[in-house]
Amino acid sequence: MVLEKPKQLLVLKEMAMPSPLPHQVLIKIIACGVCRTDLHIIDGELTNPKLPLIPGHEIVGIVAKTGNKVEKLREGDLVGVPWLGYTCGVCKYCRNGNENLCDNAGFTGYTIDGGYAEYTVANEQYCFPLSKQYGNAAGAPLLCAGLIGFRSYSMIGPHAINIGIYGFGAAAHILTQLAIGQGRKIFAFTRDQDTEAQLFAKQLGAAWVGNASQPSPQKLDAAIIFAPVGSLLPKALQDVDKGGIVVCGGIHMSDIPSFPYHLLWEERKICSVANLTRKDGETFFKLISEIPVNTTIKTYPLYQANEALNDLRHGNIQGAAVLVTG
Repeated sequence: MVLEKPKQLLVLKEMAMPSPLPHQVLIKIIACGVCRTDLHIIDGELTNPKLPLIPGHEIVGIVAKTGNKVEKLREGDLVGVPWLGYTCGVCKYCRNGNENLCDNAGFTGYTIDGGYAEYTVANEQYCFPLSKQYGNAAGAPLLCAGLIGFRSYSMIGPHAINIGIYGFGAAAHILTQLAIGQGRKIFAFTRDQDTEAQLFAKQLGAAWVGNASQPSPQKLDAAIIFAPVGSLLPKALQDVDKGGIVVCGGIHMSDIPSFPYHLLWEERKICSVANLTRKDGETFFKLISEIPVNTTIKTYPLYQANEALNDLRHGNIQGAAVLVTG
């Protein structure tokens, strides 16, 4: 499924089989998650994508062929391919352990063809080995919703117990399970009157659920915003206690309105999360081997990618949407 121009529907095309370069593997795709970032690319909110582009960066598949310099992966291995598809290794960010900020990074499904296809190629060093438990359609959301949720979660520090989550979709439903598994409490804020999302959060063990416009029933130690709604930032600051942090977990957000300084005072903090590092992935997949998570997905055949994107755009999906090739 190909994006020829932003703000247009994807087009179903038959393409030549990609060939792996020396450090790449050819992957037969089992499934690819549909992420809100894909929407931002297709809707033109993230500029300068590769065009034409095969979107998708939550890829689960099987190694079908290896380049002649591949060292770790073998044919038949289950792998996951995330958003971060390449880093240069020499810029100041790479040298300082912040490869997620690499000046010359390549991104799967944005500047590199992604997973809305039957086959793709990926650099061996940016693939994550997957267990059989997650080597299927249910594992696809872990490759972005899970990883970005985890990176956002890692920003709040070990002492935050009461955590607010604003926007209860793919990332939130994975992170909620991890946080509760570590003894923390989740306060889930959804779009007003979104009773389905609120029930979903309750079923996953949230300590409190309610409308995003409501004040938190108690002060939060930290807040994570997954919804791309800028007006939620001052609202989250209102809900966060002294010394707390508000983490913006999305790659795109609508404009943030002005707010009075007293909401930020008392050493409250705001930070954004950009991309991920390979270390994030290694840590995350180790953690979910100890605290297993179950993803809730709605599957679509590959050719129905436009329908899946539209359902995501209108909030008609509980959990995550996933394209399957079988």
